[in-house]
Amino acid sequence: MADGTTRPLASLRRGDKVYGTARIGTYRRLVESEVLDCWSTFKPAYRITAGNDTVLIASGDHRFLTDRGWKHVTESEQGIQRSHLTTSSSLIGIDSPSPSPGGVSTLTDQIRVRSIESLDETPMYDITTTTGDFIANGVISHNCFARPTHEYLDFNQGTDFDTQIVVKVNAVERLGAETEPAVWGGHSIAMGTNTDPYQAAEGKYKLTRGIIEVLLERSNPFSLLTKSTLVLRDLSLLREAAAQGLTRVDFSIATIDEDVWHRTEPGTTHPRRRLEAVAKLREAGVPSGVMMMPLLPGISDQPEKVAELRRAAEDAGAEWVHQGLLHLRGVRGHFLDWLAEDSPELVAKYEALYPERKPSTKRTAKRSSQVSLF
Repeated sequence: MADGTTRPLASLRRGDKVYGTARIGTYRRLVESEVLDCWSTFKPAYRITAGNDTVLIASGDHRFLTDRGWKHVTESEQGIQRSHLTTSSSLIGIDSPSPSPGGVSTLTDQIRVRSIESLDETPMYDITTTTGDFIANGVISHNCFARPTHEYLDFNQGTDFDTQIVVKVNAVERLGAETEPAVWGGHSIAMGTNTDPYQAAEGKYKLTRGIIEVLLERSNPFSLLTKSTLVLRDLSLLREAAAQGLTRVDFSIATIDEDVWHRTEPGTTHPRRRLEAVAKLREAGVPSGVMMMPLLPGISDQPEKVAELRRAAEDAGAEWVHQGLLHLRGVRGHFLDWLAEDSPELVAKYEALYPERKPSTKRTAKRSSQVSLF
């Protein structure tokens, strides 16, 4: 805690003050950090033993700070490889498990990991703090920032966004009711502006297909933005909609560089397959183009990489190619944490390009004709 005492994670509440860390100059220092959220879950656990007397119980996807950056406890989660702890890792910690109130403890990287043991499923506790980390059993423990679209559902940070899907199983029926001619003005509906309408769950639930059928029946214009070739399943419907001038399909393709794709979009359809889908849609008469977004400074925005992707999109028959740089509204902390692992030499550049902004106190009511369906 920020007052020098210690407490179990399970007992923490929003508003509590703990120690976190912050970079001050070229050094990482202990600073006061406020608990923003607390949660619990039940999952397989691992016992990490380090140094002479440091024992940590954590899930496989939790991260700790080492002398080589943030590392997950285990090598993979759902088949995705990642930087992880080994017995050659040294955890970054503090010189005392209970810093004195108001004091500054020295950080040390001499806490060598001795073993990592798999345990049964057990209740797990975690917190979100203003610094993005906290001190657990004397070492620096990470918390992931939630993507904004999951926060209002009270999901935890990072892993829930990657693994938990909320399905509106009545989406087709609700759309039918909301777009009745008596109450709806026939505005164009954009799908994919928030979450992909063709993520894996669509293969089971077929909600996007049902939505297209409703919109086609009512001659209501719509657009689709996706990273998935599952859109080709609905090619016959899209061809019919295109014949009436009702639809367009955009593919999000930020890179065709194999290394950058593996690092930045694990689990997505290969970008070359997405380009092939663009070609198939165009052959079927469906207007289709490419959104080269987001281009990542120092990673995928090099002129030669951008030009290569643009040529590939044009060769696939894309009717339009739009490009745009990365923005970090609401996910700055999460992205910078990832960047610190992937390309630590770029962190200072990104902190300068994307300075932390204070939230505005002004609120403006705004109506939108776009409908979020997932």
